[in-house]
Amino acid sequence: MADSHAPPPATADLFGSPDEEAPWDEPIAPGAVLLRRYACSRAAELLAAVKAVAADAPFRHLITPGGQRMSVAMTNCGDQGWISDRRGYRYGAEDPLSGKPWPAMPDSLARLAREAAAHAGYADFAPQACLINLYRPGARLTLHQDRDELDLSAPIVSISLGLPATFLFGGLQRADRPRRFPLVHGDVAVWGGPSRLAFHGIAPLRDGVHPATGASRVNLTFRKTR
Repeated sequence: MADSHAPPPATADLFGSPDEEAPWDEPIAPGAVLLRRYACSRAAELLAAVKAVAADAPFRHLITPGGQRMSVAMTNCGDQGWISDRRGYRYGAEDPLSGKPWPAMPDSLARLAREAAAHAGYADFAPQACLINLYRPGARLTLHQDRDELDLSAPIVSISLGLPATFLFGGLQRADRPRRFPLVHGDVAVWGGPSRLAFHGIAPLRDGVHPATGASRVNLTFRKTR
């Protein structure tokens, strides 16, 4: 009997139309799994929610503590938002650009994050922050750990929309060589447990155009911060 969770042949066109493929699970490390095409059916709803959030809290390029401008533009929604400046990396309840609370997390986003976490084996995930990253061609995210959260028992849930990207997923040490996984529109990555502090990143985004997002990739990352 054919495996219903088996990936498509390696010759599949990553720039094609993944919306037509049935979802499947791809474990990549202990406690880490790629839920292939999991969000495709709700992509339009998710992107509409992102547009509404960005209308209240526009995308911006943050500055690292070392003074470097991040190539990825970002915004937040939820009780807390992740920010970076010369004072360091941290969470805050207010948007530093407006001084107002971050926009509330839309139900459509929170619901999908909870469902994806449960599907991956993490029941009762209650995200408090949704980081929304906007990638243009050439933008990248260097290897890093998500360790600014007080509760490291909760997983990370990350949804990819738009242009394909290469997900770098390594070990618990920066020197561990990361493996490379293609991500396409609708893929969801969930990692926690023994992989919660795995180093990860995104390779420079390649040129392209996607029907849903144009010449960009949108990434939604959900975290329980406390």
